[in-house]
Amino acid sequence: MTGRYLALGVGVLIVSTAALLIRLAQDAGAGSLAVAAGRLTLAAAVVVPLALARCRGELRALTRGQWAVAGAAGTFLALHFATWVASLQYTSVASSVALVTTNPIWVGLASWLILREPPTGRTLAGIAISVFGSLLILASDLGVAQGVDTTAGGAPSAGPAPMLGNALALAGAVAISGYFLVGRRINRRLSLLAYVAIVYAVAAIVLNVLALAAGQGLHTVTAAAWVPIALMALGPQLAGHTIINGALRHLSATFVALAILGEPIGSAVLAWLFLGETFRPLQLAGFATLLAGIVIAAFGERRG
Repeated sequence: MTGRYLALGVGVLIVSTAALLIRLAQDAGAGSLAVAAGRLTLAAAVVVPLALARCRGELRALTRGQWAVAGAAGTFLALHFATWVASLQYTSVASSVALVTTNPIWVGLASWLILREPPTGRTLAGIAISVFGSLLILASDLGVAQGVDTTAGGAPSAGPAPMLGNALALAGAVAISGYFLVGRRINRRLSLLAYVAIVYAVAAIVLNVLALAAGQGLHTVTAAAWVPIALMALGPQLAGHTIINGALRHLSATFVALAILGEPIGSAVLAWLFLGETFRPLQLAGFATLLAGIVIAAFGERRG
């Protein structure tokens, strides 16, 4: 059992490097949509051939309706990466990752409003606290955008357009929530390999179409940018997410959800070490409040 906890910790640590690698690819001249498309294209290039070799019977047995559901899940995954990767171009790594990990809150609200699965009182309290934490982060970044709040060195650390970046990060959280809600209708009927092969392939196709439409096709990616993109596909996408999905088969969903809350912390520390991003008091208060709200909501879900 100790090994499973250790593996989950390693998975969360690997996923935490995604934001740093995205920023490095953007700094190397790659457009945000190109970064997202490259990440999913490389990941799909690995898992699709494996799925065709090992899971052909499962794939053939899927109905049109099941293919449609899996395709919808892949589309939501593409929208998640398109918006979240773009957010890192405009706001700080810490704010972006903290806001994009609010997906448990949006899943809870959607389950309540759409699926008629009412949340517990503790879940509602967690949602309210998380929303307040998000507002503190937005207020902190708004102050920097208006030149009110700066770092100790006198330079804003929230990014060139923090409010736009924060909005894109929240859109990414909503999109990944749609991925979880839609995907849960089909992923329990398929092996992990078959499921990720479908959704990664669909997401790669959608992202490449969006990237080409925006003039950011993969042919525009520089050699220097391909290095962090490849590391992203092999690390956070294939290794990190696979480890986390594997942990869900042995550990409770609540515990895994709480463990994933380490991602914003890991990403923020890496951004501080390698990108020189600092933190402001109101921003730190928002991080702590938001994470506390998600923890309360997660325990409320388990209690329910």
